Amino acid sequence: MERPPGKILYLSCNPTTLARDLAVLRKTYDIASIRTFDFFPHTAHIETLAVLRRG
Repeated sequence: MERPPGKILYLSCNPTTLARDLAVLRKTYDIASIRTFDFFPHTAHIETLAVLRRG
């Protein structure tokens, strides 16, 4: 049986799906950090990077 990775870097452009997926991933992973980025200035878009470590 394969072990899950020790760390996941999750980059998302959709806060709704990020929240949904983090709710599932938090069963196995702890959120080490979350940071937002504005790669597309002058638009409503924002990207979020979540760093997850296996708990």
